[in-house]
Amino acid sequence: MLKALSIKISGRIQGVGFRPFVYSLAKKYELKGTVKNNKSSVIIHVEGHSKNISKMVKDLRLSPPRLSKIIEMQIEQTASKGYKEFYIEPSQQDGHAVPLVSSDAAICTQCLEEMFDPLNRRYQHPFINCTQCGPRYSIITNQPYDRPNTTMKNFIMCSDCQKEYEDPSNRRHHAQPICCPECGPDLYLLSHTGELLERNKKALEIAAEKLKQGKIVAVKGIGGYHLACDAFQERAVSQIRQTKNRPERPLAVMAKSIETVKRFCYVSTEEEQVLTSAEMPIVVLKRIKDTRMPANISPGLSTLGIMLPYSPLHHLLFKESGLDCLVMTSANLSGMPILYKDDNLHQIQGMCDFILSHNRKIYLPIDDSVVRLDGQHFQFLRRARGYTPELFPTSRNVEGIIALGANQKNTFAIGTNKTVIMSPHIGELDNEEMNNFYEEKLTHFKDWFQIEEKYIAIDKHPAFATAAVASRLNKEIIRVQHHHAHHVSCMEENHIDQPCIGIILDGTGFGDDSHIWGFECLYGNAYVVERLGHLSYTPLPGGEKAIKEPWRNAVGMILYHWPHEGKYLANQLFPDKTKEINIIESMIKNGLNVPLAGTCGRLYDAVSAILGICLHSTYEGEAAIKLSDYMEDIDDGINSGTYPYNLKKEESLVEIDFTMALYQIIQEKLQNEPNEKIITKFHNTIIRCCVEMVQRSVNDRPELNKSVVLSGGSFQNNYLLREMKRLLMENGFNVYTHKNVPCHDGGISFGQLVIAAAKINQKST
Repeated sequence: MLKALSIKISGRIQGVGFRPFVYSLAKKYELKGTVKNNKSSVIIHVEGHSKNISKMVKDLRLSPPRLSKIIEMQIEQTASKGYKEFYIEPSQQDGHAVPLVSSDAAICTQCLEEMFDPLNRRYQHPFINCTQCGPRYSIITNQPYDRPNTTMKNFIMCSDCQKEYEDPSNRRHHAQPICCPECGPDLYLLSHTGELLERNKKALEIAAEKLKQGKIVAVKGIGGYHLACDAFQERAVSQIRQTKNRPERPLAVMAKSIETVKRFCYVSTEEEQVLTSAEMPIVVLKRIKDTRMPANISPGLSTLGIMLPYSPLHHLLFKESGLDCLVMTSANLSGMPILYKDDNLHQIQGMCDFILSHNRKIYLPIDDSVVRLDGQHFQFLRRARGYTPELFPTSRNVEGIIALGANQKNTFAIGTNKTVIMSPHIGELDNEEMNNFYEEKLTHFKDWFQIEEKYIAIDKHPAFATAAVASRLNKEIIRVQHHHAHHVSCMEENHIDQPCIGIILDGTGFGDDSHIWGFECLYGNAYVVERLGHLSYTPLPGGEKAIKEPWRNAVGMILYHWPHEGKYLANQLFPDKTKEINIIESMIKNGLNVPLAGTCGRLYDAVSAILGICLHSTYEGEAAIKLSDYMEDIDDGINSGTYPYNLKKEESLVEIDFTMALYQIIQEKLQNEPNEKIITKFHNTIIRCCVEMVQRSVNDRPELNKSVVLSGGSFQNNYLLREMKRLLMENGFNVYTHKNVPCHDGGISFGQLVIAAAKINQKST
């Protein structure tokens, strides 16, 4: 029985070999018709025996190309047009659905084999790619994804590449970055002063030799420049730290193979799958003790951030140098935008000895993604290369809404066609350069996805850089409380619409009472939220200064809780800070520059300082991260005891009083109890008091929904997340966590946008 179907597929279907895949299915099942792209979809007209058409549709659903992601497939019966063959037609410029741009993908196995085959014409070609791998997002200048709309447009294909490109049976059919040594980009090596030294093969050989000698080489990657050095040469690692002004923050390591990774880190089956996936992110792994990896790779931590070589150039560097591991960190000063423009190389000339670059332009810079796994939990610590941009379908009308995110770990989100589009990780908006970088990316996304904003969602914090951006956009502004955004971000990701409880643990958020929140028990949804409980407030001496110097935060808590004994305790803990302790005492007594804060992040900071783990933070969250690292070896510590605490009712709120716990922690420290014991009990105390706060709220108000979402940056701590979830579930609660959206401030924009949509809908009805 003959029939004809019209099939329209939307999602990530451009730049992934979808049309050749459809063509191959049509040939396999002896079908006729056409396939073509427009700006947003793949459109198929297929004719033939109904049984064969059904087989084709089944294959489309169940086994699409590995880089594709089908969001929607519309199938309609249509009239036959009498096609004699099956054709791939040229792309069209129309389309209204949201296009899902393909992410940059790690080199595939087939291309890797060809690159190391001396008989292949792409032998040792640093830019080898096909429809299943290579640059995508970073080189696209416009839609649809065709070669003229990429930074490869100026590289004219040779006749051999042109034949492959036009051959529907070839895996490079319509691979837009296709090239070979005859027609592709050139590799070149520059001195640190910018002098051209060598090109192509010779440039690679010299760069590899310099890495072996302990030199620092700036390498142009897929999304920007990296600073690279031999990871086992401690002096070179220290030099990178000095030039980047990054004294303590962990540096990413690229290992030449998965076998190499297993020599230095414990790797589970799930972690290996992520390490070797098409995305190839940095994966945070537990370090094997007593390996020869220098301690200054990740000072004070028992973990390493490891990735595998994901570009052809990376593989060639390892092959040529014979090295096992390279430090591979972004080539920019700490806190500055990622460097990706070739005409700005003067910015890194003082940070490296040589520059290994090429003339394929990067249009959209992007950082390496960072993920972490702990059994059932998959966490994005940085959502970027390989995973973004990402579309999140929603049932809400989000058209014309832009959410600007937070100041730390910033991302923005835009709404169109019942779809939320999240940007890659931007970073901290702490200076003019980062703010300009942020606005450039925001403008590009608006143009790219043809967004005309009507509403701007921002954080309520009046000093966030995003507030100034919103004022310049000159649209209606919707202010969203920081922790409400965290709450709804996790709800929306888990498709929860009915009001639920949220435990939000993070560092800093501007509260509705103008105090600093960050240890919250909330109840509500995108439309409305109420505060059920929180950590008691304590003064934060100097505000931002106490965040950067956690010992000040600890002293502030101690002097506030024990006005008489506290000064003695503070001097015992911090004997070299006597003068500063006197000043902080005066600040608290007189109420000068001591904002009140009740946050999980600041509580972690204080305990970290009391235990002597981190007195000064050189990067955001350092004190909490180093304290949490002690829990990496703890699998079952929940029965190790807790410290005393008190839950008291203040009006309608449950308030957690941590005074007794803090006092006992100080006493145990002064009595030289092991840090591991104190830290385990500290974590258990946070878990127990949160669970008890939730239970008390539900007992007081039985009508509350017993679903709980966990969000906020403190839940990057695997032990805290795992045990909190387990204990809540044991007490009859349904617990939901983040999977595809970061739990930290990188997920704030997602929640902001959904809340703004709810408020707009509420207002209109």
